Amino acid sequence: MSVGRIDDRLAELGLTLPKAPAAAGAYLPAVTSGSLLYTAGQVPFVDGAFPAHGKVGAEVDAETAKSLAAVCALNGLAAAAELLGSLDRVTRVVKVVGFVASDPSFTGQPGVINGASELLGEIFGEAGQHARSAVGVAVLPLDAPVEVELVLEFV
Repeated sequence: MSVGRIDDRLAELGLTLPKAPAAAGAYLPAVTSGSLLYTAGQVPFVDGAFPAHGKVGAEVDAETAKSLAAVCALNGLAAAAELLGSLDRVTRVVKVVGFVASDPSFTGQPGVINGASELLGEIFGEAGQHARSAVGVAVLPLDAPVEVELVLEFV
């Protein structure tokens, strides 16, 4: 993978692209179709472990979940970079889909997924503005509090 302007931007933000997560089942971490790249759902692995487990609004507070959504987005970018060779090929973040494992009384899913959206805006600027869904779910794989998928346009 070559170093470019997005790598420079990550460094300015004090971020390092993690190693691309391996598939945990019968799927690929990212695929392309035409000029679009789709990531598989990314959970908040940091060095192979979750910083937190459980439902947002119960075991995990909303601010922690928001930061974990940013981790998910960074993991998605790592999968994209591995497939594309460089994030400099990304011309637009098209859509973000975020899933929040929610306590039944928790209704702040959009605020949680803002963690991913805000990070993508900081990294890509105007090209990081995107359409989005933020969905509350009963449970996520491995008891993750949040999961994020990305759709990216590239050249």
